[in-house]
Amino acid sequence: MGAERATSGRAVSDGVNEALYLDDVNDTERGGSALRRRLSCLVVAVAILALMAGGLVWLFRDELFHPFGDARACEGSDTQLPGLIGAGGAQIPAGASDIHYFTRNGSAEVTFVSNQIPDYLHRAGILPDGKPLFDEKYGTKGVADDEIELPEGLCGSPLRGPVWIYHSTSATGSSVNVMVEVSPTLRDDFRFPARTVVTYSLS
Repeated sequence: MGAERATSGRAVSDGVNEALYLDDVNDTERGGSALRRRLSCLVVAVAILALMAGGLVWLFRDELFHPFGDARACEGSDTQLPGLIGAGGAQIPAGASDIHYFTRNGSAEVTFVSNQIPDYLHRAGILPDGKPLFDEKYGTKGVADDEIELPEGLCGSPLRGPVWIYHSTSATGSSVNVMVEVSPTLRDDFRFPARTVVTYSLS
C-alpha cells in the first residue's frame, strides 16, 4: 500500500510539474509571439516614417539643395535673380530652357537654351538690327572644341563648339559678354536651339 501511495504521489507530482512546465512553455511562446508582433509593428512604423521623410525631401528638394530655394541658382550664388531674368540689358527669350545662373560680388552669369538668340541680341542692343550675326565689329570667334566648360561656378551643361563671343557695353556702362553656340554645318547661323552664356554686372 505504501509503495502504491508513493507511486501515486510521484505520478501526481510529475503531472503537476509537467503542467507547470507546459504553462511555462506556453507563457514563453506567448511572450515570444508578442515580442515578434511588437518588432513587426516597429519595423512597419520605421518604414512608414522613412517613406514620409523621403517624400518630404523630394517635395522640398529645391529649397533644401539650391540657394534661395531656386532650382536655377547654382551653388555659391549670393544674390537671387527674379523670375524673369533680365541679362545684359534685355530679358532672356521667352520659352528658354535649361536656365541656370551664378551670382557673385555684383556680377552674374546666366546660361540658357533658346532658338531666339538673334532676337535677344537685338533687344539687348548687343547686335544692331541689320548687322550680320558674325560681324567682327561686335564679336569674335571663340574656341572650336567639341565641349566647352561653363565659366567657373556656373552649373549646367557645357557648350558645344564652335562658339561666337559678343562684347558689348550696357546703358549703365558695364560690360556684357555673350557666348553662343554656332552651327557646325551652317557658316552664318547659330545652333538651333543654341546654348548661350551671358556675363554681366548686376548694378
